[in-house]
Amino acid sequence: MDRPQRPNYGIDAPYIFVTFLLAGMIGVVLSFWLRFLWIPSTIFLLEGLVMVWGSRLGKFQVRDKLLNSISWSGNEKVLDVGCGHGLMLIGVAKRLREGKAVGIDIWQKQDQAGNSREATMLNVRLENVANRVDLVDGDARQLPFDDNAFDIVVSSWALHNIYDRGGRDTAIREIARVLKPGGRILIIDIRHTGEYAKVLRQCKMAEVQRTGPNFLFLIPSMTLTARKPAAA
Repeated sequence: MDRPQRPNYGIDAPYIFVTFLLAGMIGVVLSFWLRFLWIPSTIFLLEGLVMVWGSRLGKFQVRDKLLNSISWSGNEKVLDVGCGHGLMLIGVAKRLREGKAVGIDIWQKQDQAGNSREATMLNVRLENVANRVDLVDGDARQLPFDDNAFDIVVSSWALHNIYDRGGRDTAIREIARVLKPGGRILIIDIRHTGEYAKVLRQCKMAEVQRTGPNFLFLIPSMTLTARKPAAA
């Protein structure tokens, strides 16, 4: 009997994960001759296992805690910037009734194993939220949406993959631009959240707050939230 297919949200930073495991396994083999390698080999293996746990289980807990921190009417229009396999996107869609969750990504496989529009759409269908989700090909630095288009903008472990600060600043300004007055921003990332907060304040966002750290992927993750002031 065939087992039902389950959603796959990918291994985050797959090359780092593979490096940890390979280094650990090679070290374990060599430690039979070079006993001093036992300790670093064990550390590498444990780091790899922690990354597996974070990708398969831990990130769902962090996602749900963040999404549960705000009240949902079920009618919101929400944008997920750098949606990847749809972790936040699908979490949002499950909280909607008449609203819409829009995910945008450039689908880089080095950021998440097997990352593709097709893989994300499969997860959307398996989670039974296809009627509440749209996927868009696009770059966070040039969002193809009108000003004030979304009630909420979210992003999880994505913006740090823009490697230059100017590009990251542009992405944050784009997030602020497409957010409706009174709307909320929810971001989780492993680096640069202090930069993001500075740019959000420059964009006149209110209630800009950073919380954490969370050591889900060994490198500490921080949560950043903000609100766009309501129009006068």
